[in-house]
Amino acid sequence: MEHGTTLTQFIIEQQRRIPGATGDFTSLLNDILTACKKISCTVNRGGLIGVLGSAGSENVQGETQKKLDIISNEMMVNALEWTGHLAGMASEEMEDPLPIPEMYPRGKYLILFDPLDGSSNIDVNLSVGTIFSVLRCPPGVDNPQVEDFLQPGTCQVCAGYALYGPSTMLVLTTGHGVNGFTLDRGIGEFILSHADMQVPAASREFAINMSNQRFWNGAVSRYVEECLQGKEGPRGENFNMRWVASMVAEVHRILTRGGIFMYPADSRPGAEHGKLRLMYEANPMSFIIEQAGGASHTGDERILDLAPEGLHQRVPVILGSREEVERVVAYHDGGDGDRRIA
Repeated sequence: MEHGTTLTQFIIEQQRRIPGATGDFTSLLNDILTACKKISCTVNRGGLIGVLGSAGSENVQGETQKKLDIISNEMMVNALEWTGHLAGMASEEMEDPLPIPEMYPRGKYLILFDPLDGSSNIDVNLSVGTIFSVLRCPPGVDNPQVEDFLQPGTCQVCAGYALYGPSTMLVLTTGHGVNGFTLDRGIGEFILSHADMQVPAASREFAINMSNQRFWNGAVSRYVEECLQGKEGPRGENFNMRWVASMVAEVHRILTRGGIFMYPADSRPGAEHGKLRLMYEANPMSFIIEQAGGASHTGDERILDLAPEGLHQRVPVILGSREEVERVVAYHDGGDGDRRIA
């Protein structure tokens, strides 16, 4: 029975086109896939094995951890630390980078990950996911420190996410377009199901948390108000609003249906510089969206061009269909929506 192209086959075929490729990166991706399969299984069985609900602890950002946050983080670490492909790891759930134990060989890559994005959705059975970003370890560094991870998004070797929904999907870019793979549980393999994914140019959907409306800046308020006015407003079209509270789910919808996702900075204490993490969320998702023909911006500058200042740095995020992102950016500049961004 023909099952289609597996992710492993897909990556190996790409690897063969690169002179001097050693296969280390392909092996690292397989290790990541193993972790995502384990997390997917645990998420799907959460209510049956007693791992739902709060863990009674907080992560480095002061957010309440779910039991599955901690379990997913452990699964990522356990699947990756021994393989010999990594020089170090960093997780949204850990304050400092995690060194590779002395007993294991060092590799040439660094990985940053959010082990369970949208975990507040777990207890109500909505979609969650895993986000990861792969960087090269600087030459000559055997024990990477924080500064070795602080590379701009343009330096990413690979970015991807796993979506744990009605089906489990792995969406991936290595800088040569975006491809989606669906987990076939019958054979335990991710199969190419969405080749060369592209953000639709035209869509009338926007995603934002409206409960924060009173704290937004004028540019974001103007954009959303024009959408809400529908056909009677300056846009002359009706829009639909979405909000899942899971960046993986929001980005996946944009990849398949288009639209825009916004988590802007606002005037609340602690939100003045945004809420999403540059290294674990904004950079990898921006890489994916741009590789699929969309755009990603803070309102002031392209996210992938940002020089990171901290491992857990937060930034505003505006990403999605290029024309919509350009309109919001133009409003930040005080313009009328006619602005082209790189």
